[in-house]
Amino acid sequence: MANEKRVLLEYADQIDPRKAEDYIKVGGYKGLEKARSMNRRDLIEEVKKSGLRGRGGAGFNAGMKWSFVPQYADTKYVVCNFDEGEPGTYKDRIICEKNAQALLEGMAICATAIDSKQGYIYCRGEYPFMVKLLNDAVQSAKASGALGDFDIEIRMGAGAYVCGEETALIESIEGHRGEPRFKPPFPGVSGLWSQPTVVNNVETFACLPYILTNGADWFAGIGAASYPGTKVITLTGDIENPTYFEVPTDYLLRDVIYKLGGGIKDGKKFKAVQVGGTSGAFIPEQNLDTPIDFDSMAAIGASLGSGAVLVLDESRDIVDVVTRISKFFEHESCGKCNPCREGTWRCREIMERINAGKACPEDIEKLTVLSRVMKNAALCGLGQAAPIPIDSTLKYFKQEYSCKLITL
Repeated sequence: MANEKRVLLEYADQIDPRKAEDYIKVGGYKGLEKARSMNRRDLIEEVKKSGLRGRGGAGFNAGMKWSFVPQYADTKYVVCNFDEGEPGTYKDRIICEKNAQALLEGMAICATAIDSKQGYIYCRGEYPFMVKLLNDAVQSAKASGALGDFDIEIRMGAGAYVCGEETALIESIEGHRGEPRFKPPFPGVSGLWSQPTVVNNVETFACLPYILTNGADWFAGIGAASYPGTKVITLTGDIENPTYFEVPTDYLLRDVIYKLGGGIKDGKKFKAVQVGGTSGAFIPEQNLDTPIDFDSMAAIGASLGSGAVLVLDESRDIVDVVTRISKFFEHESCGKCNPCREGTWRCREIMERINAGKACPEDIEKLTVLSRVMKNAALCGLGQAAPIPIDSTLKYFKQEYSCKLITL
């Protein structure tokens, strides 16, 4: 499609993702060959130089993350976060369905860099059909000899949103209840079974073969300078063309909606867009000319996150939408820490009263204080991000809250 720049999805629907031989025919596993010919330190520096930053939400430099893994450890693990529990997000599934071998190659490149022999893919519980595809892809890659002595095992989650957090994911793989760990130590030092572990998501790993094949400078020259490369985004909501795209990271949010998405459905007017999934901020029309890269989004108080883009038209009740989101976070909180366990419950309770027209202005003040406490004191990203939809809509759509309040 015009305006896209396909790297990860260049051969989508042209090759069988389960078959290593199809992937090899279009240049697959050349990046891994190059990686194995390099000194490990040089390999990590090449990934750092490319500017590749995590595509899961935190936006941390991938090569820097790998450099924290101690070289002296005998056992190290490479873990792929394929939990993808963020509502409206399915970009990692698309990457696996179209180009699963790139994920496996990327994991093997990381394993080469940190000297690991074992990898795990933690697959979202709602994706049982993907387990078969990934197992077939691993078997084909092993049979071709491409993975060498690096083994990859597929593990399936149980549908918990919190397991998208890397330490909760690690707990789940170990057979424990999916709850986040206190940090430090970080997984790079003490992760899976207390061994050094690198956790990256599907899209991050899938970028690596192209970086090694084409060079760090090539990748760094695509998109935004501070967050280079491409981004696979998923477009949902009140939009004419709800689907997925791969675009350079300096692509404008307005163009995502009006060029790629075809504009607002049924000729209605735009009201707001939420970027980054349910935990993302709602963005008003005046900020649509913002590039989608991590830092540009952060500058307007938003987050690129998982790359999910939810568009709302003028008919949507913002307060009602945020109320539903607050219910989601209350349900998905693991309950380990007080700020999240009690905070998500209180957010939901106050939002329901506002939505029902039974709240007073003091309740808005309570939400503001509660949000600040959760952001500063919650143990993991779930509790820290849960108030963001409330905060952003209070900032840009406060009138919609005010008209539902009881005034004395």
